[in-house]
Amino acid sequence: MSRIDYSVWDHIEVSDDEDDTHPNIDTPSLFRWRHQARVERMEDFQKKGEEFNKSLIDCRRKLAETQKKLQQLSVASSDDAKAELNKVQAEEKKLKKEERDLAKKLEEHRREEKKMPWNVDTLSRDGFSKSVVNVKPEAGEETEEDKEQKHKTFVEKYEKQIKHFGMLRRWDDSQKYLSDNPYLVCEETANYLVIMCIDLEVEEKHALMEQVAHQTIVMQFILELAKSLKVDPRGCFRQFFAKIKTADQPYQDAFNDELESFKERVRGRAKIRIEKAMKELEEEERQKRLGPGGLDPVEVYETLPPEMQKCFDEKDIQMLQDAISKMDPTEAKHHMKRCIDSGLWVSNAKGEEDGKDEEPTYEEVKQEQEETKDD
Repeated sequence: MSRIDYSVWDHIEVSDDEDDTHPNIDTPSLFRWRHQARVERMEDFQKKGEEFNKSLIDCRRKLAETQKKLQQLSVASSDDAKAELNKVQAEEKKLKKEERDLAKKLEEHRREEKKMPWNVDTLSRDGFSKSVVNVKPEAGEETEEDKEQKHKTFVEKYEKQIKHFGMLRRWDDSQKYLSDNPYLVCEETANYLVIMCIDLEVEEKHALMEQVAHQTIVMQFILELAKSLKVDPRGCFRQFFAKIKTADQPYQDAFNDELESFKERVRGRAKIRIEKAMKELEEEERQKRLGPGGLDPVEVYETLPPEMQKCFDEKDIQMLQDAISKMDPTEAKHHMKRCIDSGLWVSNAKGEEDGKDEEPTYEEVKQEQEETKDD
């Protein structure tokens, strides 16, 4: 059977409450003096330990800096660097000795502290100074994929309600709607409203965009208020409406300034989106125009000499023959090949079989021109 060890009670200083005093001595005053003297001794002892600990930390910091400097100097080869190296090595040796001495003094101080007798002050120290509440640990930071999936799921479920909030105009209507649908007070709603504003601006629904932009800034201000108060946004949106409805001029100006800045950003984003869409459309049309050789007929036409462009405009083969006869053969062949690769002109071989009139190749035009000269 285990026994309780009461030896820890053998060294308790109880001089404060001794009743064996001389009759002529004021016992309460004596106790106060003794207690005050012991408290001062304890404070001096504690202060001494703190100084040892502080000096040790400072010494180790200086030693780390010296060792780092020593490492840098060890790769240098100049005479000045070598002289400085010897100096730093001596400093390192001195700091190591100081570190050992301070560590030894601190350890002795701690051992002495353990041997000190207990008293009314040390006996009454808190055994436990904190309460532990079983709370759910904070989740790790969300990845971009998690945020995207969360946003998508939220929008699929509440898109109709978000759009309805975006169309509200009066403060009271917005507050009541959020009171009935508090789950809308979140980042996902704000993000959807931003996208909605850009979509409306792209569709040139400017007035509607400005209305939804107003509600977007309302939601943003609520979220910012929640961050500053470190509370759930759903618990503070009423504070925002109470403040904005009775706001002083600076707060109202701040809201309006942010609203105007946001609308400008929306217009800028919409412009970029439109330009991007136009480029994609132009590239799509260009891909459809490409001829059998992978060239764009529009681009090829623009690079042709003016006299050849006129032949294409009027679709006059005789004019083409005359234009080619006046050109350098190499240059003429180059242009005609580009016309064929772009589909601007096609061979009439298949056209003859089908009984259709199609434009000739360069070789066919040249051959026909030579036969005409022979005749």
